[in-house]
Amino acid sequence: MRRSTAVLCGATVVLAGSLTAVPAQADASPSARSAQASGLTWKKCGTDDYPTLQCASVKVPLNYAKPAGRKITIALSRVPHTAQHYQGPLLVNPGGPGGSGLDLAGFVASALPKQVASQYDVIGFDPRGVGKSKPALDCVPGYFNPVRPDSVPGTAAIEKANLKRAKSFAKACGTKYKDVLPYIDTISAVKDMDSIRKALGASKINYFGYSYGTYLGQVYGKLFPNRVRRLVLDSIVDPDGVWYDANISQDYAFDARHKALMAWIAKYNSTYKLGTDPAKIEAKWYAMRADLAKTPAGGKVGASELEDIFIPGGYYNGYWPTLAEAFASYVNDKKTTPLVKAYENIAAVDASGDNGYSIYTAVQCRDVSWPRDWKQWQKDNWKVYDKAPFMAWNNAWYNAPCAFWPTKTLKPVNVANSKLPPVLLFQATDDAATPYQGGVNVHRLLKHSSLVVEQGGGNHGISLSGNACLDKYLVKYLTDGTVPRGSGVADAVCKKTPDPKPEAAASALSTATAGRPATAPSGVGLHGLLGFRG
Repeated sequence: MRRSTAVLCGATVVLAGSLTAVPAQADASPSARSAQASGLTWKKCGTDDYPTLQCASVKVPLNYAKPAGRKITIALSRVPHTAQHYQGPLLVNPGGPGGSGLDLAGFVASALPKQVASQYDVIGFDPRGVGKSKPALDCVPGYFNPVRPDSVPGTAAIEKANLKRAKSFAKACGTKYKDVLPYIDTISAVKDMDSIRKALGASKINYFGYSYGTYLGQVYGKLFPNRVRRLVLDSIVDPDGVWYDANISQDYAFDARHKALMAWIAKYNSTYKLGTDPAKIEAKWYAMRADLAKTPAGGKVGASELEDIFIPGGYYNGYWPTLAEAFASYVNDKKTTPLVKAYENIAAVDASGDNGYSIYTAVQCRDVSWPRDWKQWQKDNWKVYDKAPFMAWNNAWYNAPCAFWPTKTLKPVNVANSKLPPVLLFQATDDAATPYQGGVNVHRLLKHSSLVVEQGGGNHGISLSGNACLDKYLVKYLTDGTVPRGSGVADAVCKKTPDPKPEAAASALSTATAGRPATAPSGVGLHGLLGFRG
């Protein structure tokens, strides 16, 4: 993610020409079905959305260097295969770090064509420390409760307040989970994935990861290349940027997506009446932010919370109509209720709950080294703020506990790999959370990979979200291992999914809970499940 916004938004790709198929060998015969092979006890745990889900759990070592020592529990979910042609388990992960993957199994199984999904046991899991896995970390309950200090440290007092919060969070994690925290990291989570493989009785796994889940897939492929049958990575983490540089790159890209939202609002001045000049609309947004810093809306939405509301719009443009509606209501009619509702329905997705944030920090702070001198953070983030102010300091404080983290750090993983079978990569050129260059870099690092690009797309998590062009490559690959092959930067290019229209979603998201409305624009089901921030 070591790229500027200009590179990200100006990226162009070359259309590919051909498809290459690889043998599609099932991992086990139909008579060696996973339920009999594993010894896992699967119980019905279906929901209204995903009624066929089954759940189980597996014990794994807390410390893989001491496999006979303390065990922890990894929660699993499954939609079992029903076809005679069985292609083995398909593990899925939504990202984060800190995202729960249990419901994602249901989503993937229902979003794929039935004839494809039925050939796999679609396996979701909560990574160590997450959700229903035990122990589940919660370092500081209510850490994101409103109203927080202004994210922009315009005064020494504001900076001191934010630093106090970051330091206290790191200290609380170190005190509360002293025995667990040294083992919450990507490498340990990847080893858990291989423990899941063993528990399923499979010699190889298929894997489908979004966002941070793509980094899990990269590292799994590096540690266990002979255990990978098929590998799909969507919205790709650049392994050369983990994790400090990756967050800096995000800041520039999210600022660009925020400007894209302003341009979209300008296009629909007849609806939102905020003007036709994106720059002037953006100025109104920052004026709103300044007002909320003084007087939070409904006692809940201050300046930092306003950023929390609009940051998810950088992940998924399906939120744009609701964000624009709340923005316009505040500016034009002095109404605060739409902002408060947007905070309750959208911002909660970003925080991912106290557990999600606890794992996010635990993994990223442990994975690699971070600057320990706060002066370095000041220098770097003010530099970003000067050019890309939208998310710069909000993101800095989100990651600031890593400057004070109590555990030792690991060394970065070199994920370069020539031992994997063909790998399928998906990347949007204007993705803010995992900027485009990450997909290009991983395509280079994974020798047999194929890159499918959504030209001009800005959403994060692009397959199974309504783009038929993208999905045809996913379906073909999961059916028989076929990947596109081309001679340019990309092996295949798809047009972007059209931006929403105001009437398409203005009311749908207002009824959402945790970002998952009952009736919503295409793709929001997936984007309510994806882990934000990474």
